[in-house]
Amino acid sequence: MSIPSPFLTRTPELQSVLRAATLVAQTDVPVLVQGERGSGKAQLAYTIHQESPRRQAALVNVKCATLQGEMAESTLFGHLAGVGHEKAHGGLIGQAVGGTLFLDEVEALPLELQAKLLPLLEQGLATPVGSTQPHRVDVRLIISSHVDLARRVADGRFREDLFYRINMAPLTLLPLRDRPADIPLLVKQHLATAAQQFDQKTPRLARNAMQALKQYNWPGNMQALQNLCTQLAIYHGDRTVEVEDLPLQQGGEVVREDPFVLPHGGVDLANLERELIEQALSRCTGNKSKAARLLGLTRDTLLYRLKKYAIEA
Repeated sequence: MSIPSPFLTRTPELQSVLRAATLVAQTDVPVLVQGERGSGKAQLAYTIHQESPRRQAALVNVKCATLQGEMAESTLFGHLAGVGHEKAHGGLIGQAVGGTLFLDEVEALPLELQAKLLPLLEQGLATPVGSTQPHRVDVRLIISSHVDLARRVADGRFREDLFYRINMAPLTLLPLRDRPADIPLLVKQHLATAAQQFDQKTPRLARNAMQALKQYNWPGNMQALQNLCTQLAIYHGDRTVEVEDLPLQQGGEVVREDPFVLPHGGVDLANLERELIEQALSRCTGNKSKAARLLGLTRDTLLYRLKKYAIEA
């Protein structure tokens, strides 16, 4: 799979998602892409389409929040001539025949429109407005959501049958704050791109500035990172960017921790290391990849330490 910029990664969890996306791209099963806004859901949908046998046909992006009111069903499913329209129209589904229909933020669909998606998912059938005869359409569906759909089902705001039908191949994208090891890769790439775009020399980041970005919460995720790199390229071209130069937004506080102070009596380093590993595993509920990232170790190094200290996990 060709990797678009949001997915340059050293993070094992995201690497696993990308491997799964490569496999599911070769099938026609519905894919549910979940993640916060700005985490790359639309880019992953595009990548799956481009890696699929349907790549030569259209990828039709449907903003579900716009499908409201009387025209919503007609916009999606099309309509026959004479139903308030002079000409028949195939709708957005018709535009996607042979290709992929991407339903972005599916939670915004009205309940009545959710029900009409079921025949499309179950049998590949769609019924235009004004018709009583469904017709077969060759469309692959990719669906995205930035909310907890299971909770929406429990609240009665999303159809349970639709949820289980679209949840066949779920892929969940991590927010940037959970990808600190990827920040240097992403910043380097986007700084170079922005500098080239504005005919500037690429800024350099001081060590403390990069550390601050790795600890930043990144509200807005990739869009926030792209905006920051654009500003740095414009205002700090061919300069070293210090931490005080970073235009970090409120709400994305940098986590600052007091430095460790060596006690006058010294420490038992091996015992301290063991305790830190056990705390990290406990905090990450036994997930070794997350614990390794929390400790600043590779997973293999953590596994070596677990064996060294006979820690069961």
